Amino acid sequence: MSSTPTAPALETRTLEVPGAVLTYDVRPGAPVLLLVGSPMGAEGFGTLAGYLTDRTVVTYDVRGAGRSRRTDGVPTNTPKEHADDISAVIDAVGGGPVDLFATSGGAINALTLVARRPEQVRTLVAHEPPVVHYLPDATEASAATHAVGEAYRQGGTGPGMAAFIRLASHRGPVTAELAGPAPDPAGFGLPTEDDGSRDHALLAQNLIPSTHAEFDVAALQAAPTRVVVAVGAGSEGELAHRGGEGVAAALGTAPVVFPGGHGGFMGGEFGQVGEPEAFAARLREVLDGEVADGGVPDGAA
Repeated sequence: MSSTPTAPALETRTLEVPGAVLTYDVRPGAPVLLLVGSPMGAEGFGTLAGYLTDRTVVTYDVRGAGRSRRTDGVPTNTPKEHADDISAVIDAVGGGPVDLFATSGGAINALTLVARRPEQVRTLVAHEPPVVHYLPDATEASAATHAVGEAYRQGGTGPGMAAFIRLASHRGPVTAELAGPAPDPAGFGLPTEDDGSRDHALLAQNLIPSTHAEFDVAALQAAPTRVVVAVGAGSEGELAHRGGEGVAAALGTAPVVFPGGHGGFMGGEFGQVGEPEAFAARLREVLDGEVADGGVPDGAA
């Protein structure tokens, strides 16, 4: 039976950066490990952090979401801006090099960071980056992603999230149907009334810039940073899993398989229950060099 981790002490700090004020949390230990998502913030890593108490675990809320507010009024965020924010947080906690686990949109931002500031990151574990450029069906995936954004613009959060869930949970190549009208939000337990807001952290601020990122592959390959792309054992065929496979192929590596699906590290956050204890153990193996970059244990044939 899995034991419940003890929540480590937590210190909350703020950091002013160009265009935003970031809020981040530090759980003392050593060495430094950043846990990064996007647009998901620090809240999603509470359980995972509890299994990593021998490290200084740093989490933060991305600009425009959670406790981190934009100060410049810009309605969208780019991976480069997020990369600069991660860089600033690293500087604030000692300058690095640090270990960095980044998931979903956070993996996209972290790959962008390493291509530009590799000296800040010792090992990057980029978990399921949902980028469309590296898919064989990139054109269809791009159209379907833009359709999610359009559903949100036309109908608000309910239709936008219904279209997003349909796309994110689809397994296999993206089809033309996924670029069609959004499904009924009620079928997903989502609101059917439009409240008029159009500032959703995922659907408005990050969706298109994040999913359509392209990386400086040559810079990533030349970086001193050890870059490990990870995918979930339970998410095979989903867009984010396939994005991870595509990025790994572009880098000339093979992805490392982690327990669970896209939210395999969660222990009830946002209603998602993954395999956080096993996930933390796998992360520790990777960070400690017990698993080779292609997912093969060191010393194995």
